[in-house]
Amino acid sequence: MRLHKSERPASRMHGGTDTLGKPAYDFSTNSNALGPCPEVLTQIRLSDCASYPDPDYHSLRNALAAWHQVSPQRLMFAASASEFIFRMSMLVGQIDQRGRLAPSQKNVWIPPHSYGDYVLAGRAAGLNVVEDFRAADLIWACEPGSPLGQNQAGLAQMIMAKSDKAQLVLDCAYQPLRLSGSASLSSQQRDACWQLFTPNKALGLTGIRGAYVIAPLQAEVWQQELEQMAASWPLGSHAVTMLSAWTLPSVQNWLLKSLETLREWKQRQIALCADLGWQIEPSDTNFFCVTPSRKIQEHRTDFLHAMRAQGIKLRHAGSFGLDACFRMRVLSPPMQDAFHRAVKQYSPHF
Repeated sequence: MRLHKSERPASRMHGGTDTLGKPAYDFSTNSNALGPCPEVLTQIRLSDCASYPDPDYHSLRNALAAWHQVSPQRLMFAASASEFIFRMSMLVGQIDQRGRLAPSQKNVWIPPHSYGDYVLAGRAAGLNVVEDFRAADLIWACEPGSPLGQNQAGLAQMIMAKSDKAQLVLDCAYQPLRLSGSASLSSQQRDACWQLFTPNKALGLTGIRGAYVIAPLQAEVWQQELEQMAASWPLGSHAVTMLSAWTLPSVQNWLLKSLETLREWKQRQIALCADLGWQIEPSDTNFFCVTPSRKIQEHRTDFLHAMRAQGIKLRHAGSFGLDACFRMRVLSPPMQDAFHRAVKQYSPHF
């Protein structure tokens, strides 16, 4: 199938809660539908919110470093993945080729179908979006990526061929939600990237914001600049608790069991979409893209409003450059059935 591209909007578009409140059947986000993880949720509710966290996050830093088997000095923290995306973009827009702060025109490369904040952050930082990653000062990668849930084509070759001055950030948000396939990079290749982690999606806790980054080897100067650009206490108590719990064997076991269930649910949901005549794009994650019937595409706004009135929210993938598609996360069988019935009831209107 040929995916139809559309222009990326200048405004932010997200799934989840909207002006109508929290959807009863929310297919529009990428969060783990088995969440929230009970153990992490309990710990968050018991968090000490009466005191500041350690501003340097020593315990959390050491725990994450040990879990990833890297030096604690390579760990950084961010208020969210989006906050780091903007911070890195701003820094790239300021540093010249000799490592000195000096404003000049810089370039950014962004995957063809990817998170809109990469573009928005680049615009805010005055970066020029280029089609050839070899000309970029900043390169964004995401594996598996959103909205397609697939590995990024040619990522390993990109790391080898990029210019020495270019910073490559690997967004790892969906790696913990991988249901099939495997990562394309070796540990040595990952050490050449900035690795950005946001466990809240995998834990089903997207209401808790907080991220961490593993810096590349020999990136101390860049790391110092990024640290100086950060606000004090980027992580609040709830985020510290969530990220600390992320390393616990019991929490990781919960995640693995949830992935087993999601694999079964995904196959069922794909079958229901196929029954509707929708075309399904391949995906390795708990979300995938579908192309609905031509009539639904032509009346997309009315269709989405009709679904939302019944508590069903879908994510139009136009903001990712896929105008014909919806992105759907995998939900439980009862929610899948509600979606299937609603579309069947709507279809006779055409």
